[in-house]
Amino acid sequence: MASFEDREKAFENKFAHDQALEFKAQARRNKLLGLWAAGEMGLSGEEADAYAAAVVKADLEEPGDADVMRKIRSDFDAKGVSHSDHVIKLKMDQLLDDARAQVQAGERPA
Repeated sequence: MASFEDREKAFENKFAHDQALEFKAQARRNKLLGLWAAGEMGLSGEEADAYAAAVVKADLEEPGDADVMRKIRSDFDAKGVSHSDHVIKLKMDQLLDDARAQVQAGERPA
């Protein structure tokens, strides 16, 4: 019976570890997305960093990506950036793949 409990505990630990990595990847993706969006809006330096932090914070409003998408869409509209929702979503997906690879490789955020 102990081996079953050990195996169950191992699965629970792996699940918790995987969830932590995915959370880190999502946060990193949001930072990368914020930096990309900042550049598209003509922001740089500290303004770009502050915007990226605001995008990360926006993701804490509700589960899923809708809150981040709304923020980027709203800010792009206000600044006259003409990227479609499709382009933003593709960038989000690409950057999530990049962020997952970075987290898996143990890279520290920039």
